[in-house]
Amino acid sequence: MTQVFSNKMIENTSTTNKAKAVALYSGGLDSTLAILVMLRQGIDVVALTFLTHFGCDISDRSSCSQNPFIAAEQFGFTVKLCHLADKFIEMVKNPKFGYGKNMNPCIDCRILMLKEAKEFMKRINAQFVITGEVLNQRPMSQRKEVFQIIDKEAGLEGYVLRPLTALNLKPTIPEQMGLVKRELLYGFKGRSRKPQMALAEEFGLKDYPTPAGGCLLTDPIYSYRLKDLLEHKPNVSVKDINLLRVGRHFRVSKTCKVIVGRNEKENEILRSVASDEDFILEVEGYKGPTTLICGNPTNEEIKLAASICARYSDAKKMPFVEVAVFKDNQKFKITATALSDSLLSELRIEPKPKNKEVKLVDCATSSPTDCKEDLKWLKRS
Repeated sequence: MTQVFSNKMIENTSTTNKAKAVALYSGGLDSTLAILVMLRQGIDVVALTFLTHFGCDISDRSSCSQNPFIAAEQFGFTVKLCHLADKFIEMVKNPKFGYGKNMNPCIDCRILMLKEAKEFMKRINAQFVITGEVLNQRPMSQRKEVFQIIDKEAGLEGYVLRPLTALNLKPTIPEQMGLVKRELLYGFKGRSRKPQMALAEEFGLKDYPTPAGGCLLTDPIYSYRLKDLLEHKPNVSVKDINLLRVGRHFRVSKTCKVIVGRNEKENEILRSVASDEDFILEVEGYKGPTTLICGNPTNEEIKLAASICARYSDAKKMPFVEVAVFKDNQKFKITATALSDSLLSELRIEPKPKNKEVKLVDCATSSPTDCKEDLKWLKRS
């Protein structure tokens, strides 16, 4: 496409042989600057923005991506969206290079994205890939030796150019071939944003986003929920993953989980995603949450879910309350007592001190005595 620049600082300094690059593009400041540095050298750039089920959806403030189309419209480059879908889920389950502090497989994530970029590069006859990475900006995936591993694993050794930090690294093949002028690249490194902000001003890039909320897989609570999900349901669905971001989560048994809405928006989400196989619970006669049971609950587990639902309703101090249970267009009622905060804490899916880990009993395979002991508090309901 024809490049239309809004700022005179971007000048074509390339040779007559015009190169083409694929950019890994989040819509953030660094990846935008990497593209602008290439455009200034007269290189065609097609930006590739990746979407996943774990927050990279460009529309949520907790996403690790930003709206990629704002700068694209301002500076005249093309953006293509690529959803990694099941490929990303499988990678998260078993990353070759492991996780960061939580469930973030940063190195494997980058390798997967570069592999996709490589295939796209072939399709559009591009010569190399660029990213907005800066040396030592992130501790796990942005070290010099890790860059080398990532590029090799992706099958792009020598073909990944990082314009903002290139002077700290060996010249890439596009530099050696004369497609890119190395003297017009940069040597940024570390976590400081000042060099990028100064370069943004030089390019006339003013309305760039602040750093995004970050990958959900780096969030301790979200990561714990995901780990719990994968441990109890290896063949997860998109619905299962999307629900990790909604409500309060409680593990009531090895085969059953309860999700409680925290506000009307979440209540509506839980009602809308419920299938004919799911149980939906709501307290009768009082304001309260919508509660979704995930899995195949026993009668005792439905009672437990009703007690959890009652705890978060306006009837939590009542000795007993009626809870409506909906399934497959049918409705029945059960009487429940609000669950105590101490029991809620034990069941809540969140990081706990090691000495407070809850041992779950599978009522489908354990002895009646085990189940009776595990659920003895239900006698009062």
